[in-house]
Amino acid sequence: MKARLTILLLLGAFACAYAQKKDNKVAQPDLATADNTFFDPTRPDPNAPVYRFAVEYRLELGYNQNEQRSENFPNMFLNGAHVGATFDFLLPYHLSIQTGVLMNVVYGTNTQHSRSITTDATQEEYLHNRVTEWTMTIPVRCYYVIPLWKKLNMFFFTGPDLTIGLIQDVKVEDHLSDPTREWWGQHGAHLTDYDRYASGELYRCNVHWGLGGGLEWDMYRLQAGYDFGLNNLVKDKAASYQKMNEWGWFVTVAFRL
Repeated sequence: MKARLTILLLLGAFACAYAQKKDNKVAQPDLATADNTFFDPTRPDPNAPVYRFAVEYRLELGYNQNEQRSENFPNMFLNGAHVGATFDFLLPYHLSIQTGVLMNVVYGTNTQHSRSITTDATQEEYLHNRVTEWTMTIPVRCYYVIPLWKKLNMFFFTGPDLTIGLIQDVKVEDHLSDPTREWWGQHGAHLTDYDRYASGELYRCNVHWGLGGGLEWDMYRLQAGYDFGLNNLVKDKAASYQKMNEWGWFVTVAFRL
């Protein structure tokens, strides 16, 4: 009887020890399968912005003033507007490349005073020109956007653009005496209405380098910039030193579609 009791007590003690060892083993963490991605330096930040290629489409309307700078005649200012569509190709680091097509129409006047050929002439002699210019501009601008607050951004841009002259219609008012008019005609001056592009007086292609900036709120942009004319536009030169460049500045509003 005592032997049986001793055996039962030993079996019970062994069962309790085995159960306790099993429970302790389950409670221990499995270090081989523990999550150590928190210490992984190559793990991507889930809150970091992710770049995705996209294109933004905008309609643009604005005011622009062109200045025709010449060494032979007084500078002429042409005022008008432009309208068109642009396409922004989004790049990383808040950069984008913009191109598109803008149609421009500007108007201005210019007066060319002349010394009278006859010594006894006392009247004021001059040619008064009224110029209307139609052009098409293809910009290639690099934009850099700086986020400020919520949907408010600041941006800057720079880059070239190609302006193609379509029509530059000149209405001429002749206020010359007969001898002076004859002298001007012998030296190639236009005394009647004409198109400066179609007549071959000016090149149609005008290359600019522009820079500017502005503010953006959600879908709207307000921007201003200046374009520096790079090439000489005079094609039909009466003298080798003739030169004219067309510079300009603009203020526009753009709407993202």
